Amino acid sequence: MIKPALRDEILLKIEKPVRYLGNEVNMVKKDPTNVDIRFAMCFPDLYEIGMSHLGIQIIYDMLNRRDDIYCERVYSPGLDLDKILREENIPLFSLETQEPVKNFDFLGITLQYEMCYTNVLQILELSQIPLLAKDRDDDMPIVIGGGPCVYNPEPVADFFDIFYIGEGETRYYQMMDLYKKCKSEGLGRKEILKKIAEEIPGMYVPALYEVTYNEDGTISSFEPIYDTVPSKVKKEIEWNMSDTFYPEKPLVPFIKATQDRVVLEIQRGCIRGCRFCQAGMIYRPVRERNVEFLKKLAVSMLESTGHEEISLSSLSSSDYSQLKELVYFLIDEVRTKGVNISLPSLRIDAFSLDVMSKVQDIKKSSLTFAPEAGSQRLRNVINKGLTEEIILNGAAEAFRGGWNKVKLYFMLGLPTETEEDMEEIAILSDKIARLYYDTVPKEERHGKAQITASTSFFIPKPFTPFQWARMYDKEDYIGKARVVNAKMKSMLNHKSLKYNWHEADVTVLEGVMARGDRRVSKVILEAYRLGCMFDAWSESFSNDKWMQAFENTGISIDFYNKRERDLDEILPWDFIDAGVTKEFLKREWKRALEEKVTPNCRAACANCGLKPLGGAICNER
Repeated sequence: MIKPALRDEILLKIEKPVRYLGNEVNMVKKDPTNVDIRFAMCFPDLYEIGMSHLGIQIIYDMLNRRDDIYCERVYSPGLDLDKILREENIPLFSLETQEPVKNFDFLGITLQYEMCYTNVLQILELSQIPLLAKDRDDDMPIVIGGGPCVYNPEPVADFFDIFYIGEGETRYYQMMDLYKKCKSEGLGRKEILKKIAEEIPGMYVPALYEVTYNEDGTISSFEPIYDTVPSKVKKEIEWNMSDTFYPEKPLVPFIKATQDRVVLEIQRGCIRGCRFCQAGMIYRPVRERNVEFLKKLAVSMLESTGHEEISLSSLSSSDYSQLKELVYFLIDEVRTKGVNISLPSLRIDAFSLDVMSKVQDIKKSSLTFAPEAGSQRLRNVINKGLTEEIILNGAAEAFRGGWNKVKLYFMLGLPTETEEDMEEIAILSDKIARLYYDTVPKEERHGKAQITASTSFFIPKPFTPFQWARMYDKEDYIGKARVVNAKMKSMLNHKSLKYNWHEADVTVLEGVMARGDRRVSKVILEAYRLGCMFDAWSESFSNDKWMQAFENTGISIDFYNKRERDLDEILPWDFIDAGVTKEFLKREWKRALEEKVTPNCRAACANCGLKPLGGAICNER
């Protein structure tokens, strides 16, 4: 019987105490005294968010398949428990054994979005692990970062011992074996980290690299301290997506998670090449999972969890070559058992509408389009590969099929954007609303059209063709949103239109942390000391504290955001080989400025750099 880390009187005081108890359906139980390695896997946000993340489920399953490893979980405690842990000096603990995280061999933290960085510091401090990697001794866990944010790990480099660059299925076993060997030889922390950097691909140990700066603040050099450590860290790719780790018995949360369903990843990567999309670049090339493998997984995961919904996960599900076979199998196999099928990231075409009419309540559901830009000119700049004709035809088909609610997603602040481009967001929304009334006879309508347009503010991300682009300040972004809002109100069908926009202050901060260098860690540390946590949650976010942190540390937001970067400048993430070459990204940046469209990977190879590696879609042609 495992003794809970929290006393009953504490559990009675806090919100949703079940977040901290573990013992969920499909939780792995081992005797921690009979394993060689204890690994705490952390999602630095609330339990409900972390339990929805597929990546952690995959790593949890993979590591626990070995008898010599016990992988356990830890999430950010809510602010109520955070206060109690500090007051009573209770160290943060794992869910499986309720033991302090500081006693583990490894603490693995997934970095899914930049606004969780202060929560990383919360996890470390509550675990009683020194915040700065340089201050940790041999008794402390090795802190590893993974996830999409590690494609520029520099803003949080001071807080981590290692970053795992790439996909987690490939090197963890090798790292664990090396760690065991080093421990048996009596090596200390620094020697182990150096061995990992030298011997295992994809591992970046920040302490083994030195950065120097020019007088203007740009990077002068970024070099390893030892000749035995690679100057370029190459991302890890899992090539065989149908013969790799995937949890047939995923963990089932006790309380409703953000995504309370079975998640079936049908493929990894995207053929589309949108120039703003980091995921589309860093997860290249496209690798599909075999349809028979997916059918078997779907059935076993639903049986082992009892979930009543299954979601097909992909950056662009419509591009999965065996989608029809898979979807019709699921309709036949699971719809009869009362299981809902969720199909995100589909293009709106005849097949998609046919399927959605079978699996959705049309009267209640809305269809989602992501034109990203209002004008065709700007859609060409971002290489969206979507014409107005395709958008309107899709909307017309949907209206004829019985839908009357449409959600549209756009970005403001894209490179080369003009006021006319902004106004085109409202004009396109109005055209879609008008199409409803022109397409559907009055007696067949389900009420009036409901067109909701939402805009986020564009953030240039590493390893995209837009990584050199400038950003704007809060006032500029709000001004852009006001242009769209004013145009919306002037539209003929404005009563059918609704407009939402994202918070501009969060965008500014995310931009600094997405493309910052090591100096930004001082700001993150200062913001945390000022009380910043759960910055991705609007009710917790404090822009004033963040602005104070920049002022206290003397770090300039404008240096990172408001200048267009030189094509020959050393970027903080240039030491990473993400597969796509810098030459390809430069070509795409220039093509964007020339408003030229690049065909998708199935139509023509754009020589992004991955084809020489072989495998996946690169070998289809």
